[in-house]
Amino acid sequence: MSDLLTVKIKKVSNNSLALPTYATAASAGVDLSADLGEPITLSPGENVKIPTGVAIELPNPSVVALVFARSGLASRYGIGLTNGVGVIDSDYRGEIKVLIQNLGNESVMIKPGDRIAQMVFMPIFRAIFEDVAELQETARGVGGFGSTGI
Repeated sequence: MSDLLTVKIKKVSNNSLALPTYATAASAGVDLSADLGEPITLSPGENVKIPTGVAIELPNPSVVALVFARSGLASRYGIGLTNGVGVIDSDYRGEIKVLIQNLGNESVMIKPGDRIAQMVFMPIFRAIFEDVAELQETARGVGGFGSTGI
């Protein structure tokens, strides 16, 4: 199995931002940057949709692009994604926009070109549901939240 995937990318604005890149040779995700005309300030609790200036074409329906928060922004400033994880389906061709939320106690400025999120490419399995009367027993069974300890 190859670990390379060809993803077509298109700039959808006249920005001078570089295309998304991997920060290191072992990075799982590419950084997405803010395509802004001027800085914006997020107050505590505020949500905002930030454009990235790019759209992508995934090679087929068995691949999804997932948008995650950047851990540095989360740990330093309390910046997360409003929707937890953004899902870019293989048939979406619009601009990728990142739903950011300031979960911290201080206002945070996002400047044009700031790296605001990371995008990871994953395989997709489409489920065929089989209606059954019983599920196979396991050692855990129906034990839910916290059932395996803290």
